Amino acid sequence: MKQWNFYFSGILYGIIRDQNEDGKELNHQTLDVFTNTFNREEPFHNDDFYEVLCRRKIRRFFESLPEYEAHAGAGEERFTTSKGQVFTHRLNGDGLQANEAYMHDSCIHDSYIQRDVKFPLDLYVSDGQLYAVQMSGRDYTGVLVLDGMEEHTILKEWSDRPVCAVRFAGTHMVPTADGELLASDVYLPGTIVSEHVLDPAAVCSGPFPTQVPAVLVRTPYGKHDGAEQYYRFVQRGYAVVVQDVRGREDSTGEWMPNYYEVEDGSDTLDWIAEQPWSDGNVGMTGGSYLGYVQWAAAASGNPHLKAILSSVCAGSPFIDLPRRGGCFTSGSMAWNFAMTEQRFREDRMIRSDWEEVLKLRPLRYMAKKALGIDVPFLNEWLKHPDYDDFWRKANWRERSCGHVVPALVMSGWFDDNGMGTTEALELIDEFYPTGSYKVVLGPWKHSGNANYDIHGIFMGESALRYDMDLLCFAWLDHFLKGEDNGIETTAPVEYYTLGDNRWKTGEHWPLPETVPTVWYLDREALTLCKPQRQESDSYNYNPDSPAAHIIDVSENELEVPEDYTEEEKRDDILCYTTPVLDHDLTVTGDITAVLYLSSDCPDTDLFVRITDVDENGTSIKLADGVMDVKYRNSFEKPEFMEPDGIYEVRIRTTKLSNTFKAGHRMRFTVTSGAKNFMFPNSNTENGFDSEVNRIAHNTICRGGMQASHILVPAEKRA
Repeated sequence: MKQWNFYFSGILYGIIRDQNEDGKELNHQTLDVFTNTFNREEPFHNDDFYEVLCRRKIRRFFESLPEYEAHAGAGEERFTTSKGQVFTHRLNGDGLQANEAYMHDSCIHDSYIQRDVKFPLDLYVSDGQLYAVQMSGRDYTGVLVLDGMEEHTILKEWSDRPVCAVRFAGTHMVPTADGELLASDVYLPGTIVSEHVLDPAAVCSGPFPTQVPAVLVRTPYGKHDGAEQYYRFVQRGYAVVVQDVRGREDSTGEWMPNYYEVEDGSDTLDWIAEQPWSDGNVGMTGGSYLGYVQWAAAASGNPHLKAILSSVCAGSPFIDLPRRGGCFTSGSMAWNFAMTEQRFREDRMIRSDWEEVLKLRPLRYMAKKALGIDVPFLNEWLKHPDYDDFWRKANWRERSCGHVVPALVMSGWFDDNGMGTTEALELIDEFYPTGSYKVVLGPWKHSGNANYDIHGIFMGESALRYDMDLLCFAWLDHFLKGEDNGIETTAPVEYYTLGDNRWKTGEHWPLPETVPTVWYLDREALTLCKPQRQESDSYNYNPDSPAAHIIDVSENELEVPEDYTEEEKRDDILCYTTPVLDHDLTVTGDITAVLYLSSDCPDTDLFVRITDVDENGTSIKLADGVMDVKYRNSFEKPEFMEPDGIYEVRIRTTKLSNTFKAGHRMRFTVTSGAKNFMFPNSNTENGFDSEVNRIAHNTICRGGMQASHILVPAEKRA
């Protein structure tokens, strides 16, 4: 009989016994976090306990275990199981990861990574026997390991500290300054047991501290959804408060995305600090909207907020969502539809008719026609076509007062809230002293540290990390508990360079060692030499037939890499490409496009992309940028074009770090439509919300006095 132990963020949560070592007869014991003891052993039939933690079906792993071992034992470089799972052999064991300190004894292990799935299994093998599975997530790692083999996994890096029981201290209605009530579940640490001991008699003697630091989670998705993932903070000695934001689930008030979060966040921090169990120190965690509310709370200047774990944070409305570059994001309508009622409706995200839905006009009737109900917050957004006080209230970047909150910032090159992280990094650059921030940027989409392959594009065998939760706990332990754990001595910036497919470090973001390089548009080329003669390229943009932004709207991921080779053949896309590179070119940071545009319409949009073109001509999107041209000088005051005018338009792209390999080419494309991403600009003064469309004849000038170009941050060659 084999015993497998399941750990979540370094804490033993499950013990699974394989009775016949064939994966067919399994028993397990699961941790009762409220008593800190293990439940009675029972047959293992249901995956729910493990899946809610690590989003994997552990029972299925055991069903396939003999097959895994047969393939791995044969030393295959790539294998496909009878269930269609694909694994490839990982070179050099763990690969070259940034946190090499945890790399375990490479002499005894080999590993395989699961391909083409979200939340893969990483299989670890010794002498043909599988001994561990490591499972990464946005800010956690699950480990399933043969009993006694823990030291040969990431568990080696977890300190053997006591683990607390979880005590639910009730749901509290936190009052806001304007009289609303925010439903908040409170969890407190209880008795302490060693994480590796099953004997309930091993309870440590002595009282637990009566006052502890707190971790605050503010969510629009329901405070009960995935609350189990936050127990680990309680188990490590923190109080945890999980709160429904205003107007959501059990909280009162109006649901208006982003609008009330600065004030409500500050009120909640004050409430926590007043509780008898609080020592007055609060950290925050969460991703996406849950990242947005952290920066909103920080913008209030509340003194009780001492650290944040900012993951894929949403940004300000005209830089990120919903009005990036002044355009209106259609790709996020799946999220908008899911948030129509007080409780999250995930079922409304998945539709087969999104293309037809997104064509409905005027936009104020879209939800009514598609869902049969109105979406009040969407209608309110449409009442404010330009940047005004309504949008300003939701802009944590603009409202930030310079109050320094130590921030661990985590995001990816393909995060559809990536511009929000860009704003966070700008704020850090402006206000934060050295040592009070750390940045981790990976080859990830919005779901984070969860894919080796994104839309068929391989990110590299080192793309995923097992230490994100280690970093998070070290950050909180240092800034909330005062532990001298060395987190501030680690590199301030850790980032992953595609092409080279390896993790690197830096002392600041943007990287000070990059060299700004100007590439000029010249016919169909990108050139380092400014063309002296002024020429131009033109295209017709038809809002009824815009070029595609290649995504699946139901997936709710807007910035994924994709193959644009065929799309770039359209006559309404201008392509400018470098010569075949004779040396590697590494670009790290965001690119700024400076375009000189003329049009026969008063308004239009510009969409730009950066792609990597390989030896076969395949063009893979890495970054993009958008701008509604009437907002080229200010989001507050639209300025429409005259037919004979030439206008400078500056567009900032999403971040990237990519090595364009020798033999490849870098490509820059320009168009005016991005179907599925942004509602098409009608080319009239009514912009994206018009029942009348015009075809725009758009011209990009190049060379001479209006030399369109891109500013590229290139890393110095070694």
